[in-house]
Parts: sequence; C-alpha cells; structure tokens
Amino acid sequence: MDSVVIKSLLVLRIAAQSSPPIRRYIEKAVNAMLDEIVAAMACGDRVELRDFGTFVVKVRKARVGRNPKTGAQVHVPAKVRPAFKPGKEIRKRLNADGQTGCAIAISKPVPHTKMIDCVGRKQSA
Repeated sequence: MDSVVIKSLLVLRIAAQSSPPIRRYIEKAVNAMLDEIVAAMACGDRVELRDFGTFVVKVRKARVGRNPKTGAQVHVPAKVRPAFKPGKEIRKRLNADGQTGCAIAISKPVPHTKMIDCVGRKQSA
C-alpha cells in the first residue's frame, strides 16, 4: 500500500470510464463535489453519501495541556476536525473474501479506453 491516489489521478480514472473522456469537465465536477462537501461541513452539516460513507465535523473542546519540554501548562484552543465514517457497502467491498488492492476498485472495465491501475501505469482495457 505504498501508492497514493491524488485528485488528478482520480480525475484520470473517471475520465477513462467516460465516453468521450473529457477530462476538464470531470475535473470541474470532482472539484465542485469536494467544494460542496467542505462547504456543508463548514456550516456544521453532516454529508451522507449512500453506500459510501458520512462526513461529519467533530469539535474538540479547549483544554489545558503541557509543554513536554518544559512541563509548563499551555492553553490548547478548541478545534474542529473532519471525520469520515465508511458506509456499509464500502466496508463490504473492502473486506470481500480477504481481497485487497486494486482488483476490487474497478468492477467493470470500460472497452476501448485506457485504464489506470493503482500505481498510475496505463494498461489496455
């Protein structure tokens, strides 16, 4: 699990599944979706994507901590952090028969297009 899927690679994977693969429109759609998730969470809303998961905002209360070097008390302000809880379908797909890796990520290859595997190498469909 050394590979990382970045947003541009995600856009390429989605573009490979569309006909015709128009990358700029897919990139705008991905950016719009992520912006809407962040905007909803900034308002304190819960974002639920059925079968995928739920994005929520958790608030950590202000507290008094200690500086480990000096031992002095330090005020730690309240913080807001995002949290993700995977849905039932994603948990089921990730744990199906002990499979791991890219084999379960794309269920149906799209004919006559180039697919991108887990580490970004092009492969024929």
